[in-house]
Amino acid sequence: MATVNHYFQSGRTIGRSSEQNLYEDLIIESMKIYGFEVYYVTRKEFYEDKILTEDYLNTYDNAYPIEMYMQNVGGFEGDGELLTKFGLEIRDTANFVVSKKRWQDIIGKTGNSVLQRPAEGDVIYFPLTKSFFEIRKVDSQEPFFQLGKLYVYTLRCELMQYSNERFETGVTEIDSIMDDLYNTVDNFEFLREDGEPLILETNAITPLVLENYTANKPTLDIKNDLFDVEAPDVLDFSERNPFGEVFK
Repeated sequence: MATVNHYFQSGRTIGRSSEQNLYEDLIIESMKIYGFEVYYVTRKEFYEDKILTEDYLNTYDNAYPIEMYMQNVGGFEGDGELLTKFGLEIRDTANFVVSKKRWQDIIGKTGNSVLQRPAEGDVIYFPLTKSFFEIRKVDSQEPFFQLGKLYVYTLRCELMQYSNERFETGVTEIDSIMDDLYNTVDNFEFLREDGEPLILETNAITPLVLENYTANKPTLDIKNDLFDVEAPDVLDFSERNPFGEVFK
């Protein structure tokens, strides 16, 4: 004797297609109501290390607006703001839920995703806080086979640690943020009169760059002058005092 509801499941816990479609449409509609509009930014390998099989410089060329539901209803999770010996670190995490059907219609059919699913390493831009989250893990079986089908992807993300990746998505809001952070050696090359860079006399095609340069956008909150004035009262780097502490 069957123990499941035969109106929704037609034998061996396999759901009816009509009920599955209805349930999927309700999930999409609820995400449009309670979710956020984010940008899904696809990653493309730029320089791949064939020996270590890793890509040490990525580019992000496409950004797609799509609705996602954030499971962390109380805000970002993770360790939050930590003061370490390297300075202030922000270690926020977030779990985003996206409909499989919507992801396939908006992103999957473009052919820009290698795996035809959300991929680890892709980036989610959250406009509300202007945050970039990198996907660390994609869970495709949560919730587990409701009505005999998987409807959503759960994207477990961490706040992205920017390391000079290139963003050329065509979305002004995204590109302008990254342009302020991006720093390339191309800006400090020696150029010839025709505009081409000077090349070192080696087998590798390496441009000759300036050893010293002045940043185009100086940091406004630097306090070098203050340190020059106050430091002698705190530190003493004379030859007789190599440890730098001032004893009075």
